Amino acid sequence: MFRVLMMGIFTIIISLFITPIIRKIAFKVGATDAPDKRRVNTKVMPTMGGLAIYLSFFFSIFFLQPISYSVSIPIFIAATLVIVTGVVDDIKELKPKFKLLGLIIAALIIYFVADVRMNLISIPLVGDFELGLLSLPMTMLWILAITNAVNLIDGLDGLASGVSIIALGTMSIISFFFLGGSNIPVFIMIFTLVCAILGFFPYNFHPAKIFMGDTGALFLGFMISVLSLYGLKNVTFISLIIPITVLGIPITDTIYAMLRRYLNHMPISSADKHHMHHRLMSLGLTHKQTVLTIYAIALIFSLIALLFPMTTVGGTVLILVGLLIGLELFVELIGLVGEDRRPLLKKLRQIANKINKKD
Repeated sequence: MFRVLMMGIFTIIISLFITPIIRKIAFKVGATDAPDKRRVNTKVMPTMGGLAIYLSFFFSIFFLQPISYSVSIPIFIAATLVIVTGVVDDIKELKPKFKLLGLIIAALIIYFVADVRMNLISIPLVGDFELGLLSLPMTMLWILAITNAVNLIDGLDGLASGVSIIALGTMSIISFFFLGGSNIPVFIMIFTLVCAILGFFPYNFHPAKIFMGDTGALFLGFMISVLSLYGLKNVTFISLIIPITVLGIPITDTIYAMLRRYLNHMPISSADKHHMHHRLMSLGLTHKQTVLTIYAIALIFSLIALLFPMTTVGGTVLILVGLLIGLELFVELIGLVGEDRRPLLKKLRQIANKINKKD
């Protein structure tokens, strides 16, 4: 384990040195973001920074860390396809259908070549259910949903990279302490990916010198979805709820963005400036304050996720109910769905008014 730790530190150093090189390449190939009404940057910024994370991660996996090629090569092939999709999008801006095609092919490689998939669902007090033919669509849906969720929150300096560090850090703790020795390779990959992001992070935090772009956001989302799948091969209520809770920020933002667009009669895939970070900034928070606030919320999700392996099914349900109520209150307070769509707050006000009248 000491070797894994030392090689992780070396991965951070590699990422620190590679990132400035990728920054120069991004300018040369035209992988840049110009200011517009959808973006918060005020000057042309290089993107494609995720390439530094990808290169340092796989260099470490192949040459530094004790990961077998049978595990690493299929993931490398699929992740490379995701990276190529992201790089092309950062340079030329691909149509959504072409980005989706790249992700679908990568997910198929994970399913058929890496043999990482959901096979069975175990429901408390009910029993086990073999997914059978549903294994492929369930696995594909998981990978595509998580990948796009992480991509969706990449709107502020250091936001997606910081949230990914928190999520992956929590996953590494859970895989090491709660999922047993058979998951050591998964722990090493998660730990190495965290180290690769840490080397990139100083260049990405506000004020950023480089954006991770779709190259990084798609890659991180894809890797998080794939690495979490190692604990979802035989899905129990706990093993399913843990990664969902760990990824609470991107999943919440994605679900409420879809709901918001549906209620406003907009295409689900359309872009807007009403995501969680936009809403917090509209309340008066600065760029850095908004990012740190979302980090804090992500940490709360992670701490809650760490409780699930240590509690009973009943305790898990109670924690989950409390989490959902708290989340809905937060969403309504910041107006994530809309200023006039706050049903729970309205109901609480009505109850409070009735109590006040009785008094």
